[in-house]
Amino acid sequence: MESNYQSLLSPYAILGIIAVYFVVLIVISHFTSKNSDNSKFFLAGRNAPWILVAIGMIGASLSGVTFISVPGKVGAGGANKAFSYLQFVMGNLVGYFVIAKVLLPLYYRHNLTSIYGYLEKRLGFAAYKTGATFFLISRGIGSALRLYLAAIVLHNFCTAPLGLPFVVTVFLTIGLIYLYTAKGGVNTILYTDVLLTTCMLSALVMCIYMISQSMGSGFSEMIHSVSNSKYSKIFFFSDGWADPNNFFKQFLSGALISIVMTGLDQDLMQKNLTCRTLKDAQKNVFTFCINFFIVNIVFLTLGAALYLYAAQQNIPIPTRSDEFFPMMAMQYLGITVCVLFFVGLIASTYASADSALTALTTSICVDFLDIEKKENSEKTNRKIRTLVHLGISFVLFLLIMVFYYINSTAVVDLVFKIAGLTYGPLLGLFSFGIFTRFVPQNKWVPIICILCPLFTWWLDSNSEWLLGGFKFGFLTLALNGLLIFIGLRIVSKEKIAQSI
Repeated sequence: MESNYQSLLSPYAILGIIAVYFVVLIVISHFTSKNSDNSKFFLAGRNAPWILVAIGMIGASLSGVTFISVPGKVGAGGANKAFSYLQFVMGNLVGYFVIAKVLLPLYYRHNLTSIYGYLEKRLGFAAYKTGATFFLISRGIGSALRLYLAAIVLHNFCTAPLGLPFVVTVFLTIGLIYLYTAKGGVNTILYTDVLLTTCMLSALVMCIYMISQSMGSGFSEMIHSVSNSKYSKIFFFSDGWADPNNFFKQFLSGALISIVMTGLDQDLMQKNLTCRTLKDAQKNVFTFCINFFIVNIVFLTLGAALYLYAAQQNIPIPTRSDEFFPMMAMQYLGITVCVLFFVGLIASTYASADSALTALTTSICVDFLDIEKKENSEKTNRKIRTLVHLGISFVLFLLIMVFYYINSTAVVDLVFKIAGLTYGPLLGLFSFGIFTRFVPQNKWVPIICILCPLFTWWLDSNSEWLLGGFKFGFLTLALNGLLIFIGLRIVSKEKIAQSI
């Protein structure tokens, strides 16, 4: 599949931008990975400044999916519902509050390296391994999708014009991330993600400013045009629960998604657990919440401005919404926006993918290889981490190649749809452990956690004719978690003496 895309930047200039980034990240990695043992690789010695974590979490949470897909979604599927995504983001804020007040105290109380260790203490061995397995599946798929999106853009505008196949693009993308994370782990990522997040947000702000100039008006005039356009409506109450953009459906989904994809996800929680104290970790989450909401408003504003400018200039809109922002930035908005776009894309992709790669390594080493429980030498531990890190990189490579041939929908929707199925078991397991005192029979836990997502998928696929036009949308996560909760209760016979 070769590309016919054109760019204002030459492929060599794009490679130059990537090379500069790579050099800077390698330098940071060199200084932060010295004397990196397990404690520093997994949790940065539990001594990270909370503000450092808060800044880095923005980039890790948003990723290249947000950078590309959210602006494109503004004009997809009915422009009059473009800003409805903010309803989902408002729900996210409630979810982050639950994380700070319920989940973080739990993790700090048990002094966990992998958050799935709680499941072993509360529900037993089978629940522990099942939860960790579903994390590996969920985060592996999500990270591969995010990297796939960035690799597609890099391929279209850089490697394909040079005659290189997509497989080389993917190898380059993953290889660079592996090289600067392999030694230092989280201790390195805390610093590189601050740089990457700063670059991404700077690029975003500058892109909006340059677009306002291209539209022939100042920044304030552009904001006025967006607020008075068909794209600016936020709240939707009138169409009932059958409408996928219904406020209550979006708000509840946003809360559950943030609880599960952040609070029950080793990737982002691993960063929070690097803070010195629980209080510092909570300050990090609340600071992140404010910044997260503001940044999403900026992304949506960017998308609306792009569609208004395209209409003004009679620029054809691509069929795939994920291609809209890259096309506009690389072909129509001038060389400055072109450079800023690639800086933002690279920064957002690396900020998300590097922490995911390290979290997956942590989970396999701690949850499945029991590296913390075995009295290995530091040399042996380092060898195990390196092999696991390399193996995960290879798996991500294979997943991206699969997505390259089968994906046909907006990536941001696909990520959340898959999450509703694979993160559901984590929601059900943790909810059952926190809100009940029952202990399920070990042998039934994996079976329940496999059957419930399958039933959820079937019901969601047939909900329109079964439930009179109702669509679950992101609420598949809630349904999945509820079914697993009920299933665990049915196979429970014992009660623990007190909550853990």
